Amino acid sequence: MGVLALSSTHPAPIHRRHRSSRGAVPSAVRIPASAPSFSPSGFSYSLNRAFSGRYSTSSSASVFSPASPSSYEAPRRTGSLKCRAVGGDSSDTFDPTVYQGVYGPWTVDSSDVLEVILYRTGLVTAAASFVVAASSAYLPEVSFLKDVIRSNVDLLYATGAGGLGLSLFLIHIYVTPIKRFLQLLWAVGVLGSLGTYLSLAQPESESLIEYVVNNPGAVWLVGPLFASLTGLVFKEGLCYGKLEAGLLTFVIPTLLLGHLTNLMDGEVKLGLMGVWMALFVVFAARKFTQPIKDDIGDKSVFMFNALPEEEKKALLQRLEQPEEK
Repeated sequence: MGVLALSSTHPAPIHRRHRSSRGAVPSAVRIPASAPSFSPSGFSYSLNRAFSGRYSTSSSASVFSPASPSSYEAPRRTGSLKCRAVGGDSSDTFDPTVYQGVYGPWTVDSSDVLEVILYRTGLVTAAASFVVAASSAYLPEVSFLKDVIRSNVDLLYATGAGGLGLSLFLIHIYVTPIKRFLQLLWAVGVLGSLGTYLSLAQPESESLIEYVVNNPGAVWLVGPLFASLTGLVFKEGLCYGKLEAGLLTFVIPTLLLGHLTNLMDGEVKLGLMGVWMALFVVFAARKFTQPIKDDIGDKSVFMFNALPEEEKKALLQRLEQPEEK
């Protein structure tokens, strides 16, 4: 996936990755290796314009699709349009399956696979770090394991934040401002966490997490980091209809706001944190049950957004031409 710089020119507000069972990918066919493919690798690619019909999605999350029935219809045409692509100088194809995108067919290559694996690894790292750090709250006060976790809790926090940052860097969202906003929240949260640790927690000889637990107002400083996580799971839940992601969207802010406002007692907070831990594990694990293409999305959209404006206009004009007979 050589293109990460997105654009808001596409009509869909948010990237809808291909869902394996809900029809986000219009079609997939097998073609010979010599047939044209739509890959970000290499300095040029041939954008086949032979596609037709409407690209529809389920009504529950149509805003995440590249096009909705009311917004886009592409007539069938033949031929190709030469466009410049951003990426490396090779076009290794991962498999011969060609997926029909809004702007043309595309394939999965080795760079796509690597990027998806890194994206999912970041999520697993964030989930594992959180679960290990939070588990100390359920261990006996006099426990060797509890002491080990407490002595390394700041390292776990930093590792989890790093994993989340990696995933937010690699996440595919069609509208650039939304992606950048999540990344900004993450950066503000990291800076706030670092400042809290150095200026407030360390002088008290406490870890960052201990300080936040003992001083609810510190949620204002670290909260943006968890807000970025909430945005990520919200996107995943809405794109793929994952129950655990949808529940996390409510559990995370509820626990943080409950702690900030002191409206929750300790038992309720422990219960919610346990739910958070369980849902986070399920969420991260289930990412590896999805096909690679699901986390790529409609690559033709990203390639289109990477084109110069003149080439975008030329392509759109050709797509709007009447069907050739």
